[in-house]
Amino acid sequence: MDRDRGVALARAALGGDVLAMSDLLDFLAPYVGRICGPIALDSGADAAQEALIAVFRGLRTLREPEALYGWVRAIAVREAVRVARRQARSVPTELDELPAPGDPQLAADIRDVLDRLSPEHRAALVLRDLEGLDESEVARLLDVPAGTVKSRLHRARASFRRAWTS
Repeated sequence: MDRDRGVALARAALGGDVLAMSDLLDFLAPYVGRICGPIALDSGADAAQEALIAVFRGLRTLREPEALYGWVRAIAVREAVRVARRQARSVPTELDELPAPGDPQLAADIRDVLDRLSPEHRAALVLRDLEGLDESEVARLLDVPAGTVKSRLHRARASFRRAWTS
């Protein structure tokens, strides 16, 4: 992703350029989708759409265009967790019905495990292990103490380990 292009589009949109706003939303859609998908799972597209709507409505509150990606990431995570909760996925299911680790459809296996985690655990995993944020950044985005993030990561990773070794 060309971060400079996103910042330039945000600047233009903040200046009132309607076409730049449209281009910015189109430009951010894949980034938002990569964040929302693993957290909201089957509702990832809905979460991404909600996040882009929130970006559209709230862009005027963005004071520093250089902070665009962190700001958008926070919105995407918040919306993905909210949509996942709304879809009644907040109660984790048991992990004993997973496919064998050697199954040729590893992506499906991973998605199955993610589906069995709570949205909060998925969000912590995605932000830490896919987005590469440290625990304090994840804690700030999720609005929870750093210790809670560490606990969620530990539990989510332990669930993965159990699933792959059983």
